Amino acid sequence: MHTSSSFFSSLDSSCAAPEPAHIPSTNNGLGSIKVDLLVVGASFAGLACARAAAMAGLSVMVLEKKTSAGAKLHTTGIIVKDAVDSVPWLAEVPPALVRRIDGVRLYAPNMRHVDLHAPGYWFWATDAPALLDWMVDATRACGVDVRLGTLFEQALWRLGRWEVPVTQGPCITAKYLVGADGPHSRVAKALGLSRNTRFLYGIEHEYQGARMAPDLLHCFVDRQLAPGYIGWALDGVDVSQIGLARRVRPNDAGALKLDPLLRKIASVVTPGDAPPVAVRAGMIPCGGVLPVVARERALLVGDAAGMVSPVTAGGIHTALQHGEGAGKAVARFVRGEVGDPATWFVRGYPGFRLKRTLRWAFDHFQSDWMFNHLLGTPQMRRVAELVYFHRKGAPLPRDPRA
Repeated sequence: MHTSSSFFSSLDSSCAAPEPAHIPSTNNGLGSIKVDLLVVGASFAGLACARAAAMAGLSVMVLEKKTSAGAKLHTTGIIVKDAVDSVPWLAEVPPALVRRIDGVRLYAPNMRHVDLHAPGYWFWATDAPALLDWMVDATRACGVDVRLGTLFEQALWRLGRWEVPVTQGPCITAKYLVGADGPHSRVAKALGLSRNTRFLYGIEHEYQGARMAPDLLHCFVDRQLAPGYIGWALDGVDVSQIGLARRVRPNDAGALKLDPLLRKIASVVTPGDAPPVAVRAGMIPCGGVLPVVARERALLVGDAAGMVSPVTAGGIHTALQHGEGAGKAVARFVRGEVGDPATWFVRGYPGFRLKRTLRWAFDHFQSDWMFNHLLGTPQMRRVAELVYFHRKGAPLPRDPRA
């Protein structure tokens, strides 16, 4: 599962028609396209970065290897209220793409449960594939050239610009390069940056006609079924989502099955008689932000940077927040107002200190006996509320020379 409002206040919440300056131009017939910013990955982080930079006046291109940004996602699509409150773009999301979830029902291994709520706090369940496709359209409306079905393979630093050859068209040259291409980032590999090595492996089914207590995120703790993580279920947008993730062990990622969880939770969550309408599975980074996420005129955001909560595996909030912040920072750098964001902006990436500690404890001391006996105690409730409802209000960094 997976700020400072004033920082974003200088950006309008919607895009005017793009000016000619926003459209990449051919380099005097030499077979290359020049842009100010090239973003690799039409992810939440990549699209937020591209949109913010375009709104600040840069020419921007996005490369995405998939033919649809919403295809083959590895996310439940849950967005926390903190993100809705702090990322203005989310105010424009069509209501049909989201559904409100008011609280969490946490189950111990013996299936006793406790309901968790926080005053004024809720989550969005989303139609994540449709949401990302909508974001692509909204980003294009800001003048960004989003090229789907285009694979990034390498980047060369020449004469003060990045050169990125692509097989589907002319070579692209860019003043700045941002990698937002997921946990197995090709940009990180090409540029010699750190790469994710610690993962959860998750699988999720979508059903129509499933039955469960509504308006809750159901979370199931069980060391045998989900070591290092949980199972979950929720009524989403037009479908119900039921999933399971576990800490990756050598050679066992492909063996993860949902059936044991479905059998265990049948008294409280039933998928119905029909088969799932969709199945997704994949790796989720859980080691926190990586040690080296930038070099001269290039940086990583989102999953590529390990920007995922080590405990909840939630990353959409930080992806949108820091993606948008990176786009603004790059725009100011290209205009000569601040230094290279690679030297200052990335220092503000989240440290997840508390959640890294909880992740370590969960990995080393997870005990079904402990959860069975402590669930519902004030101490366990407090820890659970910190995990699910903890708010972050730290502002994004500013260039010290600005």
